[in-house]
Amino acid sequence: MKIAIVCYPTFGGSGVVATELGLELAKRGHEIHFITYSQPVRLALLSKNVYYHEVHVPEYPLFHYQPYELALSSKLVDMIKLFGIELLHVHYAIPHAYAGYMAKKMLQDEGINIPMVTTLHGTDITLVGNHPFYKPAVSFSINHSDYVTSVSQSLKDDTYRLFDIDKEIVVIPNFIENNKELVKKDEPCHRNLMANENEKIITHISNFRKVKRIDDVVKIFYEIQKEVPSKLMMVGEGPEKEAAENLCAQLKIHDKVIFFGNSNEIDKILCFSDLFLLPSETESFGLAALEAMSCGVPVISSNSGGLPEVNQDGITGFLSNVGDIESMSKNAISILKNEATLSQFKANAREVAKTFDIQNILPLYEDLYFKALQNK
Repeated sequence: MKIAIVCYPTFGGSGVVATELGLELAKRGHEIHFITYSQPVRLALLSKNVYYHEVHVPEYPLFHYQPYELALSSKLVDMIKLFGIELLHVHYAIPHAYAGYMAKKMLQDEGINIPMVTTLHGTDITLVGNHPFYKPAVSFSINHSDYVTSVSQSLKDDTYRLFDIDKEIVVIPNFIENNKELVKKDEPCHRNLMANENEKIITHISNFRKVKRIDDVVKIFYEIQKEVPSKLMMVGEGPEKEAAENLCAQLKIHDKVIFFGNSNEIDKILCFSDLFLLPSETESFGLAALEAMSCGVPVISSNSGGLPEVNQDGITGFLSNVGDIESMSKNAISILKNEATLSQFKANAREVAKTFDIQNILPLYEDLYFKALQNK
């Protein structure tokens, strides 16, 4: 198949999933065309089956905000015609499904019918999409997609609850590549670079937005380090980073917290880690938690959104109500204080993560693609 994938090219979960999906499809012989405004961060190398087409938005003084959707839909039309692309897979209802629909209509005028699969990732539904300004466009985009998927049952339920949707939504969970070597055997895990031998390493990875409750991460760690010698690794950039740094200074734990910023060495950082914190207000899935679990890192998280579908309470870590710092701290300490307990949780995390391996999830997308092509 010749497939166009439209996604955000940033460090966010949807962009990572879309890119990894495309790369794995290319390995299976499909021709993949990424169409977005910059090269996706996980798209390090191009191959004979992988192409990247940049969407340029020309400056025009009439527009106060440059119309990306217009540029994207035009680019889609051009690339679909030029390369004979057979199927369009867009990640996020707006603006991508919206632009995809316009491209479909333009192509239909030229006798070309291309099916569109839309994958919902979370923010497009629960935050941006639910804003009154965008709600009609989101509903329209979903209902006019040929097939719709969501990354969790929770997100599917939220979509039906928040929008007037008459389209069937298929749950296809996010995935990770369990069989790749996270740390090569000839590159040992030098955790002593980050912590002393007697210290545990706690990690948080996110885009540091309010929804991630970054202050809760710091407060949970503050309680942990009272009982268990430990260090906290904070990975990512975002609007809440400065406040988190200030809170660490106020609590006098700044010497125990390392702020990395965005990093392309997530695998190495998780290699160091003993516990992962994700106390988010909401998560449509919790890809960061799954990536941690695949590295054998137990997870302390909230029980919001799709997180209970990933982090199994009492098995791969623990779930608590949003904002319950006391519960999360106690659960974290209970795991870290006993080496046998920690080892068991690490083993459980790896085992559960295997069920989300890309080799299990990819055929679900392929089956949907073939169905879309047969019914176009």
